[in-house]
Amino acid sequence: MTGPSGAVHSLAALVGELLEHADDGVLPILRAGDPVLRRRVMPYRDDLDRGLLNDLVAAMFRTMHAAPGVGLAAPQIGLPIALAVIEDPGTTDPAVADARDRRPCPPMILANPTYEPVGTDVAAFYEGCLSIPGWLAVRRRWRTVRLRAQTPDGAPIDEVMHGWTARIVQHETDHLAGELYLDRAEPRSLAHESVAGRWAGPAHPITAAEALGFDLHEP
Repeated sequence: MTGPSGAVHSLAALVGELLEHADDGVLPILRAGDPVLRRRVMPYRDDLDRGLLNDLVAAMFRTMHAAPGVGLAAPQIGLPIALAVIEDPGTTDPAVADARDRRPCPPMILANPTYEPVGTDVAAFYEGCLSIPGWLAVRRRWRTVRLRAQTPDGAPIDEVMHGWTARIVQHETDHLAGELYLDRAEPRSLAHESVAGRWAGPAHPITAAEALGFDLHEP
């Protein structure tokens, strides 16, 4: 694999370089337009020793929390490997929690995640990305998915995820295939964060669709 300078690096060397240049333990997040975000990553095969892996995962969680966000995939920090972290504290607004089916998700470290839909129900909500700061758009996603992954130690993960947690899993797993959420978002829903607050209520996709002129029921 190659680093930003084009020189060949081992994964351990690349991770070490990233951590060395972290700002108070927080890593820079790549922005849309960086080619790393558009490449399918390599599987993670226990490539890092325990100490370096722990340091990397801790830095990924710190970076995610500082952003702030609820998920971070390795390509977003320049690593073309199939690793992601997710954690969602949920929301304190019961109406929003019910509308989005958003419940707290504990910290998870996912190696080589994949997902498949469970059933045919989809949900359309505004979504954002740490690699596209300042913007949100409506994205349809499967309401329930089956997540298959491994822990970094290789232990299997096989869980059914629902609601907002399923959305997070899909978003971060898509990063590992070189996909950004905007690739399949509703173009007319695009909103800058300075005005997106008007669509922040429980029924915001419906309100936004009426005001901005897009159809939530289109496939």
